[in-house]
Amino acid sequence: MNNKGEQLYTGKAKSIYATDKPDEVIMEFRDDATAFNAEKHAVIQLKGRINQAINTHIMAALAHANIKTHFIKSLSATESLVKLLEMIPLECVVRNIAAGSLCRRLGIEEGREFDSPVFEFFLKSDSLGDPMINESHILTFGWATPEAIATVKKLSLQINTIIKPLFREANLLLVDFKLEFGYIDGEIVLGDEITPDGCRLWDAETKEKFDKDRFRFDLGDVTEGYREVAQRLNLTW
Repeated sequence: MNNKGEQLYTGKAKSIYATDKPDEVIMEFRDDATAFNAEKHAVIQLKGRINQAINTHIMAALAHANIKTHFIKSLSATESLVKLLEMIPLECVVRNIAAGSLCRRLGIEEGREFDSPVFEFFLKSDSLGDPMINESHILTFGWATPEAIATVKKLSLQINTIIKPLFREANLLLVDFKLEFGYIDGEIVLGDEITPDGCRLWDAETKEKFDKDRFRFDLGDVTEGYREVAQRLNLTW
């Protein structure tokens, strides 16, 4: 049984609910979309269903490649059963192509492809705007151990080598993406989600954007962009 209990947490686009098992929770994808630290908000039709389908597909691909995640199974069109993790308060960002804040910070032209991925840490803190940090900050303030830092970095780059070609086969460029990790029984595993909410995905030829930048910068119908990603991955929702 996976009875849906009380709401434990509600974020910008997902909600977490208790189940009858203390180590398992239900992760619900909502249709909410936010940008610029929630200053911009809208409800996007079908976004939750499409993200659930994409995330389920990606988590299955990672499991097939022996990457451990919190994902257990899909429960409905918008809900997944996942393991309850003790989250590490870091966002791990892998960049294959220059875009977003990297361009603003460093004056790099958008679209520049890197010979090897750029890896960055950000502190997971909505109130601070998720600031960029380095390993010295992480160690000084006790956000993670040296071993954990090495592990999440290694896993992030491994995940990139798995999902980058997965998207490329769908004629999509994986520009960059955000990952979050947590502990279960002392082991670090992937948590959260991998969807167009946290990935930049461009058409491989035209460079049309099919991710949340459509919402951020009013670049076109958001549902159609997310739907295009799902269709190219041969998914239904």
